[in-house]
Amino acid sequence: MTRWNDTDLTRAGAAEELDLESERADGTLRDRVTMWVVRVGDHLYVRSVKGTAGPWYRGTQSRRQGRVSAGGVRQDVTFRPADHDEYAAVDTAYREKYGRYPSIVEHVLTDRARESTLRLEPR
Repeated sequence: MTRWNDTDLTRAGAAEELDLESERADGTLRDRVTMWVVRVGDHLYVRSVKGTAGPWYRGTQSRRQGRVSAGGVRQDVTFRPADHDEYAAVDTAYREKYGRYPSIVEHVLTDRARESTLRLEPR
C-alpha cells in the first residue's frame, strides 16, 4: 500500500473541500463531485450524506479507484471502506473541522453516512 507523503496529506487534509472522480468499469472517470474531507492520523476520509445509496458513493464501488483533488494536491486513489472502529475518530474530525456548520455537519454523523465512510489511499 502506498502512503500519503506528509506535504500532500497536510494540504489535502486542510482543504475545505475535495473533488472526487470515480473510475467507471471502462477506466474513464465520472464527473467530479465536491465534498468535505477529513484527516485522521495518516489517512484521509470522505462520507456520503446519503450513505451507501448515494450516487457518488455507488460510483466508487465499480472499480474502487479514481482521482481526488484538494488543497492543490491531485492524486489517483483507491477507495477503501473504513473499519467500524475508525468511525468515532472520523466523527470527531468532522465535528472539529466543520463544526461551524452545525446544521450541516450533523448529516455526515448519522449511521447511514457512517456506513459510507471511505479511506482514500494513494496509488
